[in-house]
Amino acid sequence: MYQSIQKHLQKELDSIKSAGLYKDERVITSAQGALINVSTGQEVLNFCANNYLGLSNNPKLVKAAKEALDERGYGMSSVRFICGTQDIHKELEQKIADFFGTEDTILYAAAFDANGGVFEPLLTAEDAIISDSLNHASIIDGVRLCKAARYRYENANMEDLEAKLIEAQQHRFRLVVTDGVFSMDGNVAPMDKIVELANKYDAMVMVDECHSAGVVGKTGRGVTELFDIKGELEIITGTLGKAFGGAIGGFTTGKKEIIEMLRQRSRPYLFSNSLPPVVVNAGIKMFEMMDETNELQEKLHSNTDYFMEKMLAVGFDIKPTKSAICAVMLYDAKLSQDFAAKLLDEGVYVIGFYFPVVPKGQARIRVQLSAAHKPEHLDKAIAAFTKVGKELGVLK
Repeated sequence: MYQSIQKHLQKELDSIKSAGLYKDERVITSAQGALINVSTGQEVLNFCANNYLGLSNNPKLVKAAKEALDERGYGMSSVRFICGTQDIHKELEQKIADFFGTEDTILYAAAFDANGGVFEPLLTAEDAIISDSLNHASIIDGVRLCKAARYRYENANMEDLEAKLIEAQQHRFRLVVTDGVFSMDGNVAPMDKIVELANKYDAMVMVDECHSAGVVGKTGRGVTELFDIKGELEIITGTLGKAFGGAIGGFTTGKKEIIEMLRQRSRPYLFSNSLPPVVVNAGIKMFEMMDETNELQEKLHSNTDYFMEKMLAVGFDIKPTKSAICAVMLYDAKLSQDFAAKLLDEGVYVIGFYFPVVPKGQARIRVQLSAAHKPEHLDKAIAAFTKVGKELGVLK
């Protein structure tokens, strides 16, 4: 049987390659950081990690992880409700709830699991989910696993959201779900208006804070801080794998009854090993650091403002952003790959994004700023973008 599907798969792979859409994985040979080493021997500037606060190799987090390794062991070898819960798991859950101003938190192996496991335990065929058109794939997959009716509104379009809420009034419970920051564009969802409409039409609200927590808001507490709606959302999902240390692990935080039901019925939680102690202890330390100072958030915001200003000044087409994501629009898939390859030659590591990750004709390079970037890093990246932009005819 495999011979038949092998030919089919090879044909599909060849088609992807000939279209210039094949995804090669570059190999890093160092710790994650603003400067990284790659397998070619180059030391390059990294502008495509989710390492927004520069914590992926932070000495304090590494120390906390080592301490947990010595004191609590390597792994849990169990799911949470059998024998996979340590006191530090409960401590981290409380730290997350305190950080976001919510009532309770549940940990997952990854944010993909948090989004995949949130809908089915809470909603049935009697209910409705109203989802932003640019929501993350994990939300889309989670919605597919649920029997609730599905409504899709145009990205951040409040008129369309209101129309879908009116249409969904026939259902028992209604849940509006959106990314906090849309990862490919960098725009922030208008959460104040979403909450206003949800209150008007008696709906709950869920936000995925994966690219916004640690990034937006004065102290990095995400969109609820940015729009002064702390405690008003029913569900927040997020990750420890981006701004919060860059390791792995997801969470859902929100109303206590919702979290309690997820502990009883959320399949990714019930049937996956609990997070290893090294990740949990480092997570606790990270939230303690976040409570002590806003220095990293302030540095990140300053770096983002500077990079955006300079890139726009030289003539790049960049989507508006209130996050640390800067989408440099190139529109052509092959051009985005060629541009990224030439930037690597200049010592700047970025990735071109194209269909199906973004819509056809919307290819881009997504630049992700970090608090770890120094002024000279930003200037080198801007100079490299400018040089390559002129070489490839993107800039005049």
